[in-house]
Amino acid sequence: MTALFTGMTRLLAGAFGDRVTFQPRSGPAREIRSIFRETPIEVAGADGQDLMIEAPTWRVARDLAPEVARGDAITVPDGRAFRVIVVHKNGSPSADAFWICELHALDAGVAP
Repeated sequence: MTALFTGMTRLLAGAFGDRVTFQPRSGPAREIRSIFRETPIEVAGADGQDLMIEAPTWRVARDLAPEVARGDAITVPDGRAFRVIVVHKNGSPSADAFWICELHALDAGVAP
């Protein structure tokens, strides 16, 4: 059944996303086609309840950034940098499902 959804993440990121530079705490930076949003979103929490995220978010395919964790950083195309604060697992069983990361904006003088 999961094969039905395989590839959907890449289609969504291709249609609604852009190139984001991902800088893990350890390892080289790399560009990933993914989705950055500053508007509030609603996601299913770990307990099944809906959770409203007011912070900026980054949706990235799990297979493109399997190591994403709190403290990692991203830089969006306009040059602004953000730190990953929380990583939410999406409930999809697909191997390429999204991570949904809550972000905190870094000051312009702070290196990611």
